Amino acid sequence: MENIKRIELGKNGPLVSKLGLGCMRMSSVWGGPVNDENESVATIQAALDSGINFLNTGDFYGAGHNELLVGKAIKGRRDDAFISVKFGAIFYNGHMLGLDLRPIAIKNFINYSLVRLGVETIDLYQPCRLDNSVPVEDVIGTVADLIKEGKVRYLGVSEITADQLRKANSIHPVTALEIGYSLADRQIETDLLPAAKELGIGVVAFANTAEGLLTGEVKVPLQANDYRNYFSRFQGENLVRNLEKVEVLKIMAADKGYTPTQLAIAWVNLQGDHIMPLVSMSRRSRLPENLQAMHIEFSHDEMTTLNEAFSVGSILGGTYLQR
Repeated sequence: MENIKRIELGKNGPLVSKLGLGCMRMSSVWGGPVNDENESVATIQAALDSGINFLNTGDFYGAGHNELLVGKAIKGRRDDAFISVKFGAIFYNGHMLGLDLRPIAIKNFINYSLVRLGVETIDLYQPCRLDNSVPVEDVIGTVADLIKEGKVRYLGVSEITADQLRKANSIHPVTALEIGYSLADRQIETDLLPAAKELGIGVVAFANTAEGLLTGEVKVPLQANDYRNYFSRFQGENLVRNLEKVEVLKIMAADKGYTPTQLAIAWVNLQGDHIMPLVSMSRRSRLPENLQAMHIEFSHDEMTTLNEAFSVGSILGGTYLQR
């Protein structure tokens, strides 16, 4: 078993692996193809074998398909897995229609999730975001009730503002905040990350490569059918300028003997013991390189170079992280 550091997820929270496995891309969320299910299950099990216990899914990932995959993978080894589930998004024919955060809907959602996962309790349960369609007190209060009932262990929140985080935490202690964070997306350093740290809330950081921008593999122009064409970050002159920034990461990666993706994950990992990189994988072959990224260190000069090249606002255009 790989020696993966364990961290406390939030103040007085559970012990989880410092690296989390994002399972979303194992299913079709936006209408794309489904990955090989046997390989996806094997990837989850290999991650558990390596010491990664944090598994992230959502009830709307593939209309329940993702939860079924996770349930199949953890069958007979429930104690090896810490399961994080997002709820609230409504999809139809591969398109997101909006959110349903009504208490009656949440109580319906969780029963289906428990059945698909084949478990009695979900470890971390969180609205995928908050949109003011339902009072925060009702959303968080409902999850708090589920915790009292024993259907949920801990409350999480996702893609919210610092003010929303403070309000949610005042209603019931928030264990973890899930949010996009990378060298290319550092806007949360202004207020959201400081708020989470002040409140003793763990941070589950997804999109460490900024939708692939930081992998060093993006070429101009993107293929016509690439979903990233919808994001201003990947359009026209923005993409050209942004890839000039990525060259800094590519050069450093080559000098250190790693890939740009590994350095992108390592940078997130080193932002604090309360921050967990959440990395999407759907193939076992990806596991060794992502585990290795957790052991990469940067010299003071290297960290300064990255922080200057990717200072807040240096990457032009946005992605869905700003929705």
